[in-house]
Amino acid sequence: MKSSKAQNTPSEPTKSELEILQVLWQNGPSTARFVNDHLNKEKRQVIYMSTLKLMQIMVEKALLKKDASQMTHVYQAAVEEGKTKGFLLDRVVDNLFNGSASSLMMQLLGNKKISPEEMEEFRELIKKIDEKQ
Repeated sequence: MKSSKAQNTPSEPTKSELEILQVLWQNGPSTARFVNDHLNKEKRQVIYMSTLKLMQIMVEKALLKKDASQMTHVYQAAVEEGKTKGFLLDRVVDNLFNGSASSLMMQLLGNKKISPEEMEEFRELIKKIDEKQ
C-alpha cells in the first residue's frame, strides 16, 4: 500500500502538461477552451478535445484543480510554478550534468548569446551568493 505522502505528491508533468501549466500560471484559472485557444495561438495546433482530456487527466494526477460549480468548468494549477520548475531543473542537473550546477551554467553560457543586461544580472546574483557564504 502506498503511503499518503506518495499519494499526495503530484507526478512529474509531461511536455504537453507543462505547456498547459504555463498557460495557467501566466493567466490564472481558465477554461479548457481558453487554454486550448492560447496553445493554438502561442505554441502549436491542438485539438480542443485533446486539450480537455489532458486537463482531466491532470486533475487525476493532482497537477490541476477543477471548479465544476458553474456550467463552464474552470481549471487552475494545483502545483506551484517555482517548486515545479525547481524540481524539473534539479532533475536536469542530476541527469544531464551529474549534479553539477556549474556544468549546467557553463553549458548555458556557452550555447546562448547573453545580453549585457543579463550578464550584469548574473554578476549580481553571484555577488549575492558570495555574500551569503
